[in-house]
Amino acid sequence: MFIFPAVDVLDGKVVRLHRGSYDAVTVYHDDPVETARLWIERGAAMVHVVDLEGAKAGVPSPALWGAMAKGGVRFQVGGGLRTASSVDRALAAGATRVVMGTAAVHDVALIGRLVSNHGSDAIAVSIDIRDDEAQGSGWLAAGRPWQEVVSELLDVGVTWMVTTAIARDGTMEGPDGELVAAVVAAAPDALVVAAGGISSNSDIEHLARLGASGAIVGRALYEGAVDFLA
Repeated sequence: MFIFPAVDVLDGKVVRLHRGSYDAVTVYHDDPVETARLWIERGAAMVHVVDLEGAKAGVPSPALWGAMAKGGVRFQVGGGLRTASSVDRALAAGATRVVMGTAAVHDVALIGRLVSNHGSDAIAVSIDIRDDEAQGSGWLAAGRPWQEVVSELLDVGVTWMVTTAIARDGTMEGPDGELVAAVVAAAPDALVVAAGGISSNSDIEHLARLGASGAIVGRALYEGAVDFLA
C-alpha cells in the first residue's frame, strides 16, 4: 500500500480545500518544500503535490516543480497539466510522475500519446468523481460518466489511477468505500490510489482490503489523525 502525503499549494502555502471549494481553504504551512521534505524524512517514498492555482486556471507553475526538485523531494505533481509540453517540462524539471485530471476526462488521446512517450509509470490520471461524473477543470466544470472515462483510459495503457470522492475531499468523514470498490472492479489491472475523506489508519487499512494500491492523505496527516509511521 503506497501512502502519498498530500501537499496542496495555493498562493505559495500548503492548504486543504473542503470538498474542492476554493472558498473553503485551511492553511497548514507557509513553505511547501519544507513540508514535502518533512514527509520524505518521516518515511514517505513520494509526496503528492497539487498546484491548485494551476488546476483552476489551467496554467501550471514550473517554479513549484523546480523548487521541489531542488529541495531533494521525490514527488508526483498535478494541477494545470493539460498539454504534452507541460508534462514534458514537469518531468524534465524533476517530477517522478505527473497526474492529469482534465485531460483524462476530455482528451484521452493525449493521455495515450503521453503513456507511449514516457511510459505508464510516469503518467497517472486523476478520476475525480462527483454524482457519478469524472470532473476536470479544477472540479469547476461539467464532467463525464466515470465508468466511460475509466474504460477509455485503460484502452490507452493507463495503469496509475487516482480516484477522489469530491464530496469527501478535505472532510475527514471517511472514504467512499463503495466508490473505491467500484473503480477497482472497473479497472482490476490498474493501480488505484484512493483519496478523499481519509480520517484514520483504519480507513487506510479498509481501502487496502477493498483492493486499492495506495492512498493520498492530506488533512488527516496535518491534524494528526493518521500516524504516518504506523
